[in-house]
Amino acid sequence: MGYEELESIKIQAQEKIKHINTEREWVEVKAFFLGKKGIIPSLLAKLPGLPVEEKKAYGQAVNNLKDFIEHLLEKQIRFLKEKEIEQKLFQSSVDITLPGKFYVKPGTIHPITHVIQEIVDIFTGMGFEVHEGPEIESDYYNFEALNIPSEHPAREMQDTFYIDEGYLLRTHTSPVQIRVMEKKNPPLHVICPGKVYRRDFDITHSPMFHQVEGFVVDRGIHFGHLKGVLTEFLHRFYGEDKKIRFRPSYFPFTEPSAEVDIECVVCDGKGCRVCKNSGWLEVLGCGMIHPYLFSVVGYNKEVYSGFAFGLGVERLTMLKYAIDDIRLFYENNLSFLEQF
Repeated sequence: MGYEELESIKIQAQEKIKHINTEREWVEVKAFFLGKKGIIPSLLAKLPGLPVEEKKAYGQAVNNLKDFIEHLLEKQIRFLKEKEIEQKLFQSSVDITLPGKFYVKPGTIHPITHVIQEIVDIFTGMGFEVHEGPEIESDYYNFEALNIPSEHPAREMQDTFYIDEGYLLRTHTSPVQIRVMEKKNPPLHVICPGKVYRRDFDITHSPMFHQVEGFVVDRGIHFGHLKGVLTEFLHRFYGEDKKIRFRPSYFPFTEPSAEVDIECVVCDGKGCRVCKNSGWLEVLGCGMIHPYLFSVVGYNKEVYSGFAFGLGVERLTMLKYAIDDIRLFYENNLSFLEQF
């Protein structure tokens, strides 16, 4: 077979490949030229019978023809695929101005975050400032400066996560009260939201939870101011119709101290399993700031007085939305979180 016939095959390949309209035709043409029984393999099969001086030139010419055909086939299959895509787009008549078919659900604010924001909004609306403090706290700020003696149960290992000697994960947000009073002079109206940590875990307790500490220091502050602020807060948070009561209690950093109960949000004070048939639910602790704290920060206890309170965000949230297991807040169950 001469070089003229190789040129003839080249022209033949150009014509055949140019008129391929489907992938099936492409496969057939490829087999015709490059398949085991195709033209190119049959040409290469003639090499052993050629004179030695012609083998190299002839073999090179056949390989060049093979490369040429493969290039044309590759180009044609790309053209067919692009044409197929264009036809599908045209037939589907896609209007790119229409919204997508797949609805992506928007994210929502976590119920704990939502309640913290609500608490902050209520208190800032009453003139309070927001301050934050470190979650890794010293023994001094977490206990000693708050009049918690060394033998107090809160210092025991089963209650507190100790990091090393002198440092721990704070058990309440009250240390921020000392830090703020050290740096600022009265009058002070401050709330301190944040995470706290204790060794406790069941359906009503979590080793990590959220508190909001609040305090006021000024001249002439008395228990009536404390009752007024907390009553206003609870009425805004739970509703004006809810009854509130203050009960005597004990906290090392306040004197006198009290716990605040609200009329059961489940049974409206009639008595149920949630309130243990008492009609009341405890929601926070409070009291007048102990004079010892003023001596720690250098305030004149003869001139200034104040009150402080602390509330658990998870507890307020559980009562407000009738949630019976604190662990639901941290399990990332979308069927639960999407309700908020």
